[in-house]
Amino acid sequence: MRPTPVETVIPASSAIAASLPGAYFHDAWAIAPDDPGATALELFLQVSSSTPGWVNTLMSLRNRVVAKLGLKNLGTLSALDPAKPASAYQPGDRVGIFTLFANTPDEVLLGDKDKHLDVVLSVHKAVDAASGKMLATVSTVVHVHNWLGRLYMLPVTPLHRIIAPAVLQNAARAVPTA
Repeated sequence: MRPTPVETVIPASSAIAASLPGAYFHDAWAIAPDDPGATALELFLQVSSSTPGWVNTLMSLRNRVVAKLGLKNLGTLSALDPAKPASAYQPGDRVGIFTLFANTPDEVLLGDKDKHLDVVLSVHKAVDAASGKMLATVSTVVHVHNWLGRLYMLPVTPLHRIIAPAVLQNAARAVPTA
């Protein structure tokens, strides 16, 4: 049986927790990774590379719509360089639709910042005290700066609450069984 993502709180030990004050939006989803020894960035790359097609279709639609408002085309979540290993990424590099902000074996911070809003995503690994299992928590924090950022978040907020667990669940399904 594959793990199911569970909505949770942003871990207090996560670096992204410091960005919670004043956030317009935040959420967190935890899942037991199939490879608990993988680094946080390796887990992000595994999850992103198995993004469901319907999510990439929504991202393409988003890019066409926001281009009319002067916002940037981010590409799709699964648009990664398959030949580039996690160890080759450095802060400031693009990792799919995000910029790599910080990277340790147990947490990676990625995001996008512009004049309308700042988005930070964390993949944080920690042992769950209750179960003793490794959990990966994917957290998102958004700060909006103006009316266009708030307008952008109107459809994104409910969609994100559907997309985030669906992407994690799809990644869990994509891992072959032993």
